Amino acid sequence: MATDSWAQAVDEQEAAAESVRCYLHTTSTASVAAADPPSEAAKQEAEKKSEDEDDEDNKSAQSLLNKLIRSNLVNTTNQVEVLQKDPSSPLYSVRSFEELHLKPQLLRGVYGMGFNRPSKIQETALPMMLAEPAQNLIAQSQSGTGKTAAFVLAMLSHVDPNLNHPQCLCVSPTYELALQTGKVIEQMGKHYPEVKLVYAIRGNKLPRGMKLEEQIVIGTPGTMLDWCSKFRFIDPKKIKVFVLDEADVMIATQGHQDQSIRIQRMLPKNCQMLLFSATFEESVWSFAQRIVPEPNIIKLKREEETLDTIKQYYVLCNSKEEKFQALCNIYGGITIAQAMIFCHTRKTAGWLAGELSREGHQVALLSGEMQVEQRAAVIERFRDGKEKVLVTTNVCARGIDVEQVSVVINFDLPVDREGNPDNETYLHRIGRTGRFGKRGLAINMVDSKMSMNILNRIQDHFSK
Repeated sequence: MATDSWAQAVDEQEAAAESVRCYLHTTSTASVAAADPPSEAAKQEAEKKSEDEDDEDNKSAQSLLNKLIRSNLVNTTNQVEVLQKDPSSPLYSVRSFEELHLKPQLLRGVYGMGFNRPSKIQETALPMMLAEPAQNLIAQSQSGTGKTAAFVLAMLSHVDPNLNHPQCLCVSPTYELALQTGKVIEQMGKHYPEVKLVYAIRGNKLPRGMKLEEQIVIGTPGTMLDWCSKFRFIDPKKIKVFVLDEADVMIATQGHQDQSIRIQRMLPKNCQMLLFSATFEESVWSFAQRIVPEPNIIKLKREEETLDTIKQYYVLCNSKEEKFQALCNIYGGITIAQAMIFCHTRKTAGWLAGELSREGHQVALLSGEMQVEQRAAVIERFRDGKEKVLVTTNVCARGIDVEQVSVVINFDLPVDREGNPDNETYLHRIGRTGRFGKRGLAINMVDSKMSMNILNRIQDHFSK
């Protein structure tokens, strides 16, 4: 298998990569053409900025993409850190779903979905979510860690099927993400037909004055707020569980923060609040603390977010064309199973994919203007080995696990809108290799003093 030969030969490949780096350093110093006149440079900068803004991926689209391409749980070695609202309370974790004393029909649903044992986050989060009295939870959890199944199981467990009114609300930032979560509820609850689900999403228009009889409502913030306050389809005082999923996506969408907070304020004080987010940036923390009183907190230990299995190198070039020549040299110097190449703009990505195709490489191109379903199809082709090289912008930096990826190349280093190093994107980009305990290689293209400075600052960030 390609990945096995890669793992066995990694030492030779590292040596080859080092020789490639030295070779490029000595041969990529050809004279550079005179700088463009300021007016032309300004024009190019404006064009580049426009492309950056146009190509910045929509967070909700990325989240949906991760759900579409995820067929099983991510095999993660990261440990979770738990901060309890009551540190003196014993911390429980489970190694099997039987330990949770679930209703038999829910246990059948869990096993029917292919879950044999709890994931790392489920081991700790599920006992908290199923505890009596109810405990609030804020959890950092990436796509593929089993968090959707965890909070769905909590909702289904807390529902009283004999009461025909909404008891659990789940808010997702978009229509498509709500439908994806709804599918999990339908799958897990297939042996529990007494519990019904309804979607509070655009287009689902109900007659005025009616009262919902379904126990679980999943939807988007605006429609959910209307159903609770304007139309009164839902009595918020009877809600037992309130879930906010994809909180980092939620706060990136205009108005969703305010709508979610307004829903939360209508709920009873003993309502269980569960909030999930892939990241714990300051804005997410601020939002979470307004929504979830006295929470338990589960998050990835920062020191666990290291990439010990990945060797990182850089090559020195003077232009885009020299970077392309460097790529060709790398392909001539080491054995590569599959590679992912990251570019800053879709214009560069398109150019590079074309050049690589002309050199005879099997290339797939992934960028922000593609529909989510189109992106998922491209990723599946790459995962199946139909293409050996995936050229992409940041749309593909997070959440894509392809076991055969042995090399990640940063054709352009990741920077934010202000041109500062984007450390988290760098981490996610190079984390596409070295997956599943295997060793990997990351190569960074450096074509100016500015990009060398960016790389040094990234190194300093992760050396702290």
